[in-house]
Amino acid sequence: MQAILPLAGKGTRLRPHTHTRPKPLLRVANRPVLDYVLRQLEEIGVDEIIGITGHLAPTIEAWLAEEHPELSFRAVPQEQQLGTADAIRLAEPYVDGPVLIVFVDTLFDADLSLIQKMPDRDGIIWAKEVEDYQRFGVIVTDEHGDMVRIVEKPTEPISRLANIGLYFLRDWRLMFEGIAHVMASPPQMGEYFLTDAFQYMIDHGARLLTAEVDHWWDCGKPETLLETNREVLLAGGAREPAAAEGVRIVPPVCVAPDVSLENTVIGPNVSIGAGSTIRGGHVRESIVGENSVLDGCELHESLIGDQVTATGLSGTASLGDHTVIDALD
Repeated sequence: MQAILPLAGKGTRLRPHTHTRPKPLLRVANRPVLDYVLRQLEEIGVDEIIGITGHLAPTIEAWLAEEHPELSFRAVPQEQQLGTADAIRLAEPYVDGPVLIVFVDTLFDADLSLIQKMPDRDGIIWAKEVEDYQRFGVIVTDEHGDMVRIVEKPTEPISRLANIGLYFLRDWRLMFEGIAHVMASPPQMGEYFLTDAFQYMIDHGARLLTAEVDHWWDCGKPETLLETNREVLLAGGAREPAAAEGVRIVPPVCVAPDVSLENTVIGPNVSIGAGSTIRGGHVRESIVGENSVLDGCELHESLIGDQVTATGLSGTASLGDHTVIDALD
């Protein structure tokens, strides 16, 4: 089975980290977001990825070759970012059957077995019921659970089922016909939306089932990346280090096996990548990358990249890879 993954985004809301690391390779509980997604896809038989690439594409390709060598990967460059419909349009020459589409700035817990269980549907759109429906495109369904329409950021609670960016299209030909229709029409808010292609499918007789996911975690902003790290730790991603004198652990945490901890307090809700050292201080509600050194730092709600050296830092910080900062100078 094939899956289309849009991977071209620059991740501007997560700078400075996305200057050196593609957004899908940012980590929660010491694993890249993309790794969580690919493991789920492999479990249902996906063996070919069509990646719509752009920003830092060679980094993603190198990571895939090393970490998921069994997956066939076709990189399709996106020169301009004109919206979700435009991104998926680029994959059309390479799609030869029913296809999954996954936007990988979120993690999800979805029943992907519905693909086999619901052969009478032309596609499936996964959604999550939310309270703050005004922030999302929400899906209106009929009595059978099939999509009727998607409404962007409604002012009235016509639906609380938020579109999460996970789709299966059994009738892929009609989807691409819909995308061609969307691309030939004036853009909406300066973009061409994939959901308008789904509306075209419905208007031409397609049945798209709306299936609710159990969990859905956003990884697109610093605050939501930290929230997702916490949720993944609570859901089983925690790994505590061995007890050590002078070190206090406040669960949940995920500490790589070769991390060095000295006279410090770690947690709650902290991930620390391989090869890092933390001496003194207290780190909580934070993600620390690999091979970084934090000396006497009192940090909370912080994102620390790889190979960072920080001394005497206090408060909330967002330090990209290779940063060196000494707050005691």
